Amino acid sequence: MNEHENKELSQKEKRLGLMIWFRLSRVYNQSIRLNNEFMKQWGLTSAQFDVLIQVGVHKELTQKELGEKLFVTKGNITQLIRKMENMGLVKREQNWKTKTISLTKQGEELFEEMVPQQEQFQASQFMGLEPEEQVILHDLLKKLQKNM
Repeated sequence: MNEHENKELSQKEKRLGLMIWFRLSRVYNQSIRLNNEFMKQWGLTSAQFDVLIQVGVHKELTQKELGEKLFVTKGNITQLIRKMENMGLVKREQNWKTKTISLTKQGEELFEEMVPQQEQFQASQFMGLEPEEQVILHDLLKKLQKNM
């Protein structure tokens, strides 16, 4: 291969990489829109559902631990928790300097109702792929993430 062919191949690779990035972005954005629509039946946002999952799985978290798991700012987590307290889904308790978050009875009931349906909904988005293709996609995405 001469230098011109190498340069052309490199341009094709760059173009393909850009096309893959756009496709991933479109799939992700469409998935988020569908997910938000699905969660409206319970009156939750994606961020609120994330809190419900994290607290439901761990049973009790400090506000700091929850913030680290959600990757949101301290101000955002406080506002998010306050809104969910007002909805009757979580409770905050002050233990000396530490605030712990846990689900209320209503929050636990919503967790038990919503999580299986949400898992089914998420899995259904990949039904257009054969099981083997899903494994390949998962492996490729893991490889891509590892190399970033």
